[in-house]
Amino acid sequence: MSLPFRKELEKYKNINEDEILSKLSEDELKQLEYVLDDLDPENALLPAGFRQKDQTTKPATGPFDRERLLSYLEKQALEHKDREDFVPFTGEKKGKIFIPKEKPVETRTEEKVTLDPELEEALASASDTELYDLAAVLGVHNMVNNPKFDEAGARGKDGKGIVRNVVKGEKVKPIFEEPPNPTNVEASLQRIKANDPSLTEINLNNIKNIPIPTLKEFAKALETNTHVKTFSLAATRSNDPVAIAFADMLKVNKTLKSLNVESNFITGTGILALIDALKKNESLTEIKIDNQRQQLGTAVEMEIAKMLEENSRILKFGYQFTKQGPRTRVAAAITKNNDLGKIPLHLLIIYLCEPSPDLPGHNSSCLYILTES
Repeated sequence: MSLPFRKELEKYKNINEDEILSKLSEDELKQLEYVLDDLDPENALLPAGFRQKDQTTKPATGPFDRERLLSYLEKQALEHKDREDFVPFTGEKKGKIFIPKEKPVETRTEEKVTLDPELEEALASASDTELYDLAAVLGVHNMVNNPKFDEAGARGKDGKGIVRNVVKGEKVKPIFEEPPNPTNVEASLQRIKANDPSLTEINLNNIKNIPIPTLKEFAKALETNTHVKTFSLAATRSNDPVAIAFADMLKVNKTLKSLNVESNFITGTGILALIDALKKNESLTEIKIDNQRQQLGTAVEMEIAKMLEENSRILKFGYQFTKQGPRTRVAAAITKNNDLGKIPLHLLIIYLCEPSPDLPGHNSSCLYILTES
């Protein structure tokens, strides 16, 4: 369906603009150029005031004054006469007043429990202690844990004798905060650098204010230390540079047995550096890397499983795997490592194999012999 004004525009389609411009005089052409310099009637993005010439004859009233405009509008509104109501307001209330319905109150009637005459006689003649013990047996914990029925506060029917109750309320055990770590960081670092033979364990857990360069110095000092066997820096806000420094230490250290870096800010990059270092380390038997700030991911867990399958020295690995595949592989590797660790070191396994006549480079059968070294 075509619009009405489009029919009127059909006659302007075949207009020759060049012919019209050739008929204009010089004054008309200058006037057209003057208009086109300031205006663009075909630009729909401009406001209407910028697309056509101002044709108003009213003189300007001056710059914009907001307060004056608001006062003028307020004056006009007050002077304007209100429209008269078709039905005058009298204040009369019509209709019924709304009264909410009251919900019926549910009343429960207590059921009367009738006992055998023998039970009623036994309960009537029971003492307070026997009643308290019966309540405990029946599971009435509110009565048992009530302070007024406690051994110190419960009394007999006459109010004199203290009732010796067999069942007591559970007492709340106070939980005390852990004392701060007493380890002297600077003194421990100097003792490691001095290779003190009496220093075999370092515990820096929960010390939050250790600078990152100081933790790197610990890793550097452990490279030449031959006495420290256990090193723990859990919850020390360690990050990837610290993990990389300890990875470099593990490549050369031959004494350290246990390393704990749990509850820190180490990402997959730092963990991969540690895992790569453990492929060459032959002394470490325990490492803990769990509870980092972010999850390590499937790729890191697969590298951990691969490392544990190659390194038979690791007997304990502290990490909660999120994927079933790496978890199963690690469990099998740790079990195998622990089984191998139970074999005495003075025993050797010697195997004799018979070459296969059909397949060169392959064995047909092997004989394993366990002997002493």
